[in-house]
Amino acid sequence: MTAPGPAVLPGEDLTRLAGLHGVATSYSPSPGRTVAASATAVTHTLAALGVDTGTPEATRAALAAREAELAARLLPPTVVCWAGAAPDALDALPEGTRLRVETEQGETRAGADDLPPGVHRLTALAPDGRTAEAHLVVAPARLPAPAGRSYGVLVQLYSLLSRHSWGMGDLGDLGELAGWAGRALGAGFVQVNPLHAAVLGTPTDPSPYRPSSRRFPDPVHLRIEDIPEFAYVTDRAAGPDGAGGAGADRVRVLLERAGRLRESVLDKDALIDRDAVWQLKREALELVREVPLGPGRRAAYADFLAREGQALEDHATWCALAEVHGPDWHRWPAGLRDPRSAETRRARTELLDRVDFWSWLAWLTDAQLTATQRVAREAGMPVGIVHDLAVGVHPQGADAWAQQEYFAAGMSVGAPPDAFNARGQDWGLPPWRPDRLAESGYAPFRRLLRALFRFAGALRIDHVMGLFRLWWVPQGLPPTEGTYVRYDAEAMLAVLVLEASRAGALVIGEDLGTVEPGVRETLRERGVLGTSVLWFERDWEGDGRPLAPDRWRSDCLATATTHDLPSTAARLTGEHVELRDRLGLLTRPLEEERAEAAADIGEWLEVLARLGLLRGTGGASASSEEAEVQAVHRFLLGTPARMVGVWLPDTVGDRRPQNLPGTWDQYPNWRLPIADAEGRPVTLEELAASPRLHALMDVLREQAPGTGM
Repeated sequence: MTAPGPAVLPGEDLTRLAGLHGVATSYSPSPGRTVAASATAVTHTLAALGVDTGTPEATRAALAAREAELAARLLPPTVVCWAGAAPDALDALPEGTRLRVETEQGETRAGADDLPPGVHRLTALAPDGRTAEAHLVVAPARLPAPAGRSYGVLVQLYSLLSRHSWGMGDLGDLGELAGWAGRALGAGFVQVNPLHAAVLGTPTDPSPYRPSSRRFPDPVHLRIEDIPEFAYVTDRAAGPDGAGGAGADRVRVLLERAGRLRESVLDKDALIDRDAVWQLKREALELVREVPLGPGRRAAYADFLAREGQALEDHATWCALAEVHGPDWHRWPAGLRDPRSAETRRARTELLDRVDFWSWLAWLTDAQLTATQRVAREAGMPVGIVHDLAVGVHPQGADAWAQQEYFAAGMSVGAPPDAFNARGQDWGLPPWRPDRLAESGYAPFRRLLRALFRFAGALRIDHVMGLFRLWWVPQGLPPTEGTYVRYDAEAMLAVLVLEASRAGALVIGEDLGTVEPGVRETLRERGVLGTSVLWFERDWEGDGRPLAPDRWRSDCLATATTHDLPSTAARLTGEHVELRDRLGLLTRPLEEERAEAAADIGEWLEVLARLGLLRGTGGASASSEEAEVQAVHRFLLGTPARMVGVWLPDTVGDRRPQNLPGTWDQYPNWRLPIADAEGRPVTLEELAASPRLHALMDVLREQAPGTGM
């Protein structure tokens, strides 16, 4: 059946024009149901792509122009060549067309056969005199499967405090976790939240999924004491007799303040205060910067600047300008809103010291991230650190400023109305323009991936369905007034597979929720792993009961929960329902919600018992809750999943979700430390000594001796 949208429907010309630009005029929220997009949504979306449909005459003219353009075009802007297969775009060329390929390796070829992997420049000359140039992406047909099965831990880094943290988990803590988990637990990987740079200013948006830049990491994650120059701060400030001077006093005060900040979270029930942590670390970093780099370190920094080039200069310039004019570049003086303007060049020169400061911070953070992956691999992890790529960036941030030509102005990414949210969602993230990406050979996407893969054993792609299409919401309109815009998924995947293969890394797509037909199959064909969460794995096309472990897909990361879901203990005890009730988030009576949650858990516990997985820990002190958590993970191990992830808070019975979707100030999203069943914060050192953790990890080790699985 077809349900009308909330406003006037697109006419025939507008519908045809939208289709030629990849803009949908309807969508299917569920099988057998189609909802039409409004003419308002389609018109606004086309306008964001530079297409004028303001009048019927303009629409007809735009349609005629687009049809003529496509009819005359020899090649699309980007052509994909999978290893071992000829591109369809080349097969469709007129007979006798001559090709020339300039490879990224510097060769010139008279044809597209047996090309090396890379992004090359393709020129075509047709017999009728028409010519065309295109980017030619040559990628392996698929990524290799993981070498054997592995299990690992999933953690939000800020929540992992040690007795050395400055109020939130940092890269030093991540290195300690990886080294310990690899050697003592036999873990194969540690997955973390996005570590992208946040928008500057106070208060900072605590969500790691709304960053200023996805390309550069956030220096708030630095372990200050691990910066080599930190050791010389007190030496430079020492008096002639070697006694400590003002510098030593400043370091001592900083460390004392760091201790108080840490203790407030661990011992006094304070929330993680990212702004306070950054203020403290920034003071320390300004002090460390007074220590000159040695010749070797100076050369390494120069190499980093050369490698990162314009992208780093833009990022550091935005940071320096944000210090002066505030974080929202839309409110800066007009000349500074353009990263290529004369005013911006002049400001960059005037702020050169601050631009260098932010460039130096990017270098320090990159170095510690690289060292953390090295620690993980040296600890025996076959994968190491799994980093997370957010679906988009904050509209006020550095990427949105520096890459304006690639973003759709006046649009935001979100989700359409569905059975779980009748109003839809607006995530407040500007979308990339698919036309500009294709014209550039996906250059910003390639650069982004290359930067992340430098220190990642695997990369999780949040909302991986966004490689295929995204729901665009016009600014000022509700999410119901949005529509889908298609991306060239083949090109996006080719770039992803190319860069991952060059890095020898895995890719994990977050493909939870409603996924259009064919997406998971296409991802699997290219070697991109999916994500399977136990509670959602049911026989939806059959009786709706829990899916038997042998029917799970193998090409996935299997987990019991995620950062957006209740912890396993909270779900087993029903505490997640009570939390939503206290916050006024339930849409039905409390008793109905309790009954449904209890029935769901009861059904799963019945399955676990029938399979003989509810065996307890083997110790007299084991609670039934612990036994059930262990049974859940025995079930995951019984599936063919290539990777099994354990939510680190689950190892100590944490009840609190790290993020509660649908809340803002009602719940402390992204600000909670890992805690035990009583809500007491647990340090990394206490985690490593936790009997409950070791009992759960023993389940994974014993079920898969000798292989990590």
